[in-house]
Amino acid sequence: MRLPRTLLVLAALVLPVAMTGPAAAQNFFEELFGIGRAARPPVPRQPIPGTPIAPPPAQPGGVDPNVEAAKPAAPAPPRQPVVLKVPADDNVYGQDLMLNGLTGGLRLEKAGAGVTAKVTLPGTKISQPTESCTVKLNAGGGVTLTSEGKPEGVARLEAAAAECPLRFEVVDGGVIATPLGGSPVCTFSAADCATTPKGLWGPAAAGLIPRAGEFDGARGVADKAVRDNYKIMTQRLRGQDVRPVVQEQAAFSSEREDLCRTYAREGAHGFCHLRFTEVRAIALAVRLGANTSAPTASVAPRPVRKRPAPVDGMNPEGAASAITD
Repeated sequence: MRLPRTLLVLAALVLPVAMTGPAAAQNFFEELFGIGRAARPPVPRQPIPGTPIAPPPAQPGGVDPNVEAAKPAAPAPPRQPVVLKVPADDNVYGQDLMLNGLTGGLRLEKAGAGVTAKVTLPGTKISQPTESCTVKLNAGGGVTLTSEGKPEGVARLEAAAAECPLRFEVVDGGVIATPLGGSPVCTFSAADCATTPKGLWGPAAAGLIPRAGEFDGARGVADKAVRDNYKIMTQRLRGQDVRPVVQEQAAFSSEREDLCRTYAREGAHGFCHLRFTEVRAIALAVRLGANTSAPTASVAPRPVRKRPAPVDGMNPEGAASAITD
């Protein structure tokens, strides 16, 4: 009987091993079929007890990575308040301003070392609330204003001795008026007129609408300055001290809306919203101890791309895309 060639080869390999002993034959078969030492992963060589372990190779420049990893990270520098440009005290002198850009009259004039104001307050008749009326303070003469400095960052003037005591905060292109008495209404019984002078006294809407793009760009900067300064203030305060600031910030938007919703064509130019926001941002920077004489943010208008004039017989949108392409 002829054995298969594979069995003959296997017998030839096994015979020398079997002659050396059963243990050698067992080891041979384990290695042959992958069940012996070849199936076990190699064991890494262990250091001899008492032998020092070599340190990792030094980094270029002689810097030890272990020392570098142990160094604490440098603390981030504290955030600084955002400071907007403070309006010049005299930027509205000699200008004719109106309450909400609609009615009344206010003109500030330099008088020696002081400032005077000619004020015409608009109102409604006490006897006939549906009819309008006006009252001139000091019978149309100048009312002396006293300077109260810049407690909130912008110039503050007061007419405390006038028939209707008022406070004026100077903004860029106007003033924000606030009655000094407890009531927002000033009543003139002899003139049968009740007036509410609180609000922004500024230019008429016709002169503001062409600058709407400028105001929109500056408004974005002012809004961001308010948010950043508010965050810094809440981070510096602790515990119950934070609550009044949070409440004040929450009331800011509603106060701005109440003040500006009656300004002439406010939705078309945004002048009032911008100026009220700038005052808020500057006031927060002052409370944070910032130097308001050194602005850190610019409210310069961003360049506005002009759309090309439409061509006769062509879709304006198509004309614009054809030119820009």
